[in-house]
Amino acid sequence: MTRRELEHAIRAACDVADDTEIYVFGSQAILGQYPNAPAELRQSAEADVAPKNKPQNADAIDGALGELSSFHATHGFYVHGLAIEAAKLAPGWETRAHTVRNQNTRDNSGICLEAHDLAASKLAAGRPKDRDFVRVLLRERLVEPHALIALIRQLPIAAVDRERWEAWVLATHEEVADDTVS
Repeated sequence: MTRRELEHAIRAACDVADDTEIYVFGSQAILGQYPNAPAELRQSAEADVAPKNKPQNADAIDGALGELSSFHATHGFYVHGLAIEAAKLAPGWETRAHTVRNQNTRDNSGICLEAHDLAASKLAAGRPKDRDFVRVLLRERLVEPHALIALIRQLPIAAVDRERWEAWVLATHEEVADDTVS
């Protein structure tokens, strides 16, 4: 997905949800902070979004713009409408978010997770593809390991999982730092 495609997704999702603001919290939220993010971070054809003011309209987004919809067939990407509660987020994430709002969004706002919040949320999901995504964020220095760990410590997850992800971040940071030196 490109930043322009994300802007299109924001515009379309706001139209369908009858809302002027949506949260963008899947991997493509990275385009809010880093419009020219590395290609490895833009592999997904899906934007996960939640209407901010009309959360009950998330299903309408999924139906009109979701996977295998005519929107997906036409544009090559799709918009997955979800509740924001689907993501595990540290308190205060809204204050750190990056808003995408311009002519291409028709002045609607896409409130995109900040990179560290996105990385922490991805780790809380625990899937291999999410670890790969965070590994790239660390390698490209788009997130700082200690700031990421500070957010992991605030996630609404079990203490054992927080400890596991903290250790993973430190080990992965060392690994990718060694790779860039070699």
